[in-house]
Amino acid sequence: MDSFDRFRAHPWHGLSVGPDAPALVDAYIEITPFDAVKYEIDKLTGYLRVDRPQGSSALPPTLYGFVPRTFCGDRVAALTPGAAMGDQDPLDICVLSQQRIDRAEVILTARVVGGLQVLDGGEADDKIVAVLASDSVFHYAQQLSQLPTAVVDRLVHYFGTYKMDISGNRPNEIEVIGTYGREHALEVVEASMADYGEKFGVEPGSRELVDRRQS
Repeated sequence: MDSFDRFRAHPWHGLSVGPDAPALVDAYIEITPFDAVKYEIDKLTGYLRVDRPQGSSALPPTLYGFVPRTFCGDRVAALTPGAAMGDQDPLDICVLSQQRIDRAEVILTARVVGGLQVLDGGEADDKIVAVLASDSVFHYAQQLSQLPTAVVDRLVHYFGTYKMDISGNRPNEIEVIGTYGREHALEVVEASMADYGEKFGVEPGSRELVDRRQS
C-alpha cells in the first residue's frame, strides 16, 4: 500500500489532469453558482479555505475551479498579450452544467470549448471555459461560439468585476482582454501542463508525489 492509498490526494498535485487532456480535462470545483463566498484551495493542505465574501451581489455564473497538475507560468504568459508573467496558480476553469450541482470539492470531467483572456495586475489569469462532458444537453458544444451569447457575456462581466472595490477606493486591476475558441484554449491547457512539469519537476500525468512546500 503506497501513500496514495493511505492519505487523501492533494487536489492540485495528487489528482490527474485527465487521460485525454487537453481536450478533456479533470476539474476540481472550488465554488458553485450558488456560493456568495469565494472559496479557494489552500496550497499547503489541499483543503478549501474561505477567501472572502463575493465583492458584489453577482454570483459566479458557472461551476468554478482549476485543472490539477497545471501551473500558469512563462508559457501561459506568452500566450497573453501584455502579460508580464503568469499568475503562479493552477489553471482556472469554468464548467457549464444543465443540472444543478450545488456542492464544491467534487471532481468532474469537462470538455474544453474556449476561454477568457484575463489580466490580473498584469499577470496572465486565463479562465478556461468547458462543459460537463457527460451532460447530454451540451453535447453539441465544441466551440465557445456555440454556447449561448448571454452565458459568455455573463462570464466576461463577472470576471471583469468580481474583484472590483465597490466603494471606489481602489482601482480595478482585472482586465478581460477578450475570449477565444477551442484551438487556443487547448494551447493554454498544454502550456499550463508544461509549466507545471518545469515548476515541480514531474510530468503532469505522473503519480510521483510532490513536496507540498514547493507550492
